[in-house]
Amino acid sequence: MFIVSLRYVVPVEEVEPHMAGHMAWLDRCYADGIFLASGRKVPRTGGVILARGERAALEACLAEDPFAVHGVAEFEIIECAISRTVDRLDALKE
Repeated sequence: MFIVSLRYVVPVEEVEPHMAGHMAWLDRCYADGIFLASGRKVPRTGGVILARGERAALEACLAEDPFAVHGVAEFEIIECAISRTVDRLDALKE
């Protein structure tokens, strides 16, 4: 399991032109089964993604995000082994 922290490195106004492409990219990553959950940070300084799979595949996927391609965001990948959840989130356990 991976927690991806996305941080904008430019003002949010410079991020906006790439939002449609970013959303389409998210849709593809969900369809491919890589992403489990995602959302924006509060305050709006970036986002967070829960992902699964191999780290190399995740890194390749993140490199295709229009935010990364256009240099408006950076990603931090945190790998973790989920061992305890509420019953509704058992699928996250390794």
